[in-house]
Amino acid sequence: MGIELTGIFGLILLILVIYAVIQTVQSSADTGVKVLWVVVLVLLPLVGFIFWLLLGPKG
Repeated sequence: MGIELTGIFGLILLILVIYAVIQTVQSSADTGVKVLWVVVLVLLPLVGFIFWLLLGPKG
């Protein structure tokens, strides 16, 4: 009984995660931090995106 994201919600989440990955790669953070954030975003899209919003690299 997991959370299932399909249809329009899945598409919106995909777009948000792609946006987060692009913003992370373009940030001025260290390479190791960037790699860690991208891995988290890819492996845990919903939770990873929420954490990225709250704790992700700025600038």
